[in-house]
Amino acid sequence: MAKIIIPSPLRKFTDNLTTVATSGNTVQEAILDLATQYQGLRKHILDTEQNIRSFIRIYVGEEDINALDKEQTAVAEDTVISIVPAIAGGAY
Repeated sequence: MAKIIIPSPLRKFTDNLTTVATSGNTVQEAILDLATQYQGLRKHILDTEQNIRSFIRIYVGEEDINALDKEQTAVAEDTVISIVPAIAGGAY
């Protein structure tokens, strides 16, 4: 099972877990499994069409999935997936 690292702002939706084991053969399947396990997290990481929200960055290891096969990037049992939500703030 791939392991997803949960960022601090989203841990309140995963019972404060820092990592969650998921199933799936692709990043998309792993993220959908995460959203199924923790329904409160779903609206924060998936849009209404069940796609990963555009402002969320996903990494497999140290590689941004946008530099790989995007949501179809393959994952294995020892894969570590990181979710990096956008951070806004500050005025110029």
